[in-house]
Amino acid sequence: MKVKFKGAASVEFALTSLIFLTLFFILVDFSYLFFVNLTLQHAVREGARYAVTGQFDPLATGSAQDRCDAAVAQIKAQSMGFFDRTASVVVFKTVNADGSLTTVSASSCAGPNQIMVISVNCELTLISPFMRAFFTDGKYPFTVSSTMKTEAF
Repeated sequence: MKVKFKGAASVEFALTSLIFLTLFFILVDFSYLFFVNLTLQHAVREGARYAVTGQFDPLATGSAQDRCDAAVAQIKAQSMGFFDRTASVVVFKTVNADGSLTTVSASSCAGPNQIMVISVNCELTLISPFMRAFFTDGKYPFTVSSTMKTEAF
């Protein structure tokens, strides 16, 4: 006598789809994480390129503060909106003669012919609850930075 199990396919689908969806959402979270990281890295590089040339808004006073503000504005413009979503903090540093870094205020950036480092400290909230459990408060902290030598402006 042959016994038929009704609903066996549904149970198998439920078990396998749970595993599949878990892996899928983990893949989506990692893709999102790396995409945001690379986008912000590009934005910081563009902001640094803008700052090292001594550019600023011609209607502004032309001070170092205006250059710093213009660099931050360039970073925000190039970040595709991720700058605000990641609670980013911009830090300006200069490289000393001995190779050490000195944090400078956002009102001075770096002078002519100095090596300038712009770092952005970010904290990205992950999308799915699958990955949040592995990170403190469900957030992935990361830093992107760019180093360039300023021109003699």
